[in-house]
Amino acid sequence: MADQTRVHVIRHGEVYNPDGVLYGRLPGFHLSDKGRAQADAVAAALADRDIVAVIASPLQRAQETAAPIAAEHGLPVDTDPDLIESANFFEGKPVGPGDGAWRDPRFWWQLRNPFRPSWGEPYAEIAARMTTAVDKARARGAGHEVVCVSHQLPVWTLRLHLTGRRLWHDPRRRECGLCSITTLVYEGDQLADVEYQEPAAL
Repeated sequence: MADQTRVHVIRHGEVYNPDGVLYGRLPGFHLSDKGRAQADAVAAALADRDIVAVIASPLQRAQETAAPIAAEHGLPVDTDPDLIESANFFEGKPVGPGDGAWRDPRFWWQLRNPFRPSWGEPYAEIAARMTTAVDKARARGAGHEVVCVSHQLPVWTLRLHLTGRRLWHDPRRRECGLCSITTLVYEGDQLADVEYQEPAAL
């Protein structure tokens, strides 16, 4: 039987964002108190796992989520830019219900094609770079387990791609809660299973 390798792809914890903007790749957005508690809960859930590397997006919220996981295993947090949040035209703008960014006619052109999507990094490009990140992590941890900390859209797009589903989707139906763990189980080079859990659902 081929050696089994598990790649735990984790979404970062809750972010301190009092202005309710789409923070995207903007610097300076760190975990809230709840987000830090979520990260600690994930670290505890993975404490007994055979983890040999912890790799995170370069963004602060991902690095802070990865830190307690790495500390639990005596590992550094390594950085892979392929795990970064997707680019988005609405970055820095308020996007909650009733806010102006979605309602402003000047921005409607950016919403013209939800299948690509027209407002940000194409789904196919997200899938490609996330697959590259996971392949690198899997090779590094062959026969063991590796953690990759990323962001909701990249994690969900990766899962859709690896399970052969269409990349265009309804964002409200993503199975990717804060600090959730999407585990990719490989037998040799073949994806054998996908597991999902939310140990930090506080």
